Amino acid sequence: RAFGRWVHSRGVREQIVIIGKGAHHSQDRRRVTPFDITADIFDTLARLRTDYIDLYLLHRDDPSVPVGPIVEVLNEHQAAGRIHAFGGSNWSHLRLEEANAYAAARGLVPFAAGSPNFSLAIQVKEPWDNCISITGPAQAAARAFYQKTQLPLFAWSSLAGGFFSERFRPDNLETFTAYLDKLCVESYCYPENFARLERAATLARVMGVTTPQVALAYVLSQPWTVFTLVGCANRAEFAANAAALELQLTPTAVTWLAEGGTPPF
Repeated sequence: RAFGRWVHSRGVREQIVIIGKGAHHSQDRRRVTPFDITADIFDTLARLRTDYIDLYLLHRDDPSVPVGPIVEVLNEHQAAGRIHAFGGSNWSHLRLEEANAYAAARGLVPFAAGSPNFSLAIQVKEPWDNCISITGPAQAAARAFYQKTQLPLFAWSSLAGGFFSERFRPDNLETFTAYLDKLCVESYCYPENFARLERAATLARVMGVTTPQVALAYVLSQPWTVFTLVGCANRAEFAANAAALELQLTPTAVTWLAEGGTPPF
């Protein structure tokens, strides 16, 4: 509502791109249904005081629900102009394949984007139920899907919930009490990730940039169409994140950050 008031009061709707989300599970049930998708779209439009959402992502998936009715209801809203494109956040690559095969067979508009977690740090424990991450050796098939299809990927928690801020160390993890900090500890603070953090910090010193900037550049240097989704606490963090768009990492550096071995410098 606050964002909707901001956009409405300044008359800048045509100058921005809005990503909306819906169909999040509740404490009562999973809500990935045509009814809930429709209700959430109308509710979002009302709160944002707009007639359309540029990219609408289904926040969660329910693999027990057939993809057909989901694809069809999203097409209805896209045809009506309420959403301009749609995709799946926390949808596995197999479900995205299934949904787009359904759309192709019936001449319907397919999912235009995926939005799993992806970062330099492996998500050892999911921060919330039903999260999908494509980081790490076990998710090679998912990453191959995005490389083959070039389906745009909006990588949430690209900086691993603050892990690359270098505030977290193996010897101070019990000192964090804030909710999001504790989530970071539980999800990312493991030996393999600390090794990745150390390599990122080393490369940052060599390049004369910050560790978070190297971590963002790692995500942006993948061989697929990728956008980073990050949270900024202040203007300085926003500016630093934006500056990471200018960093160029070689494929050798990208591999070394994830796997180690001989440094690329």
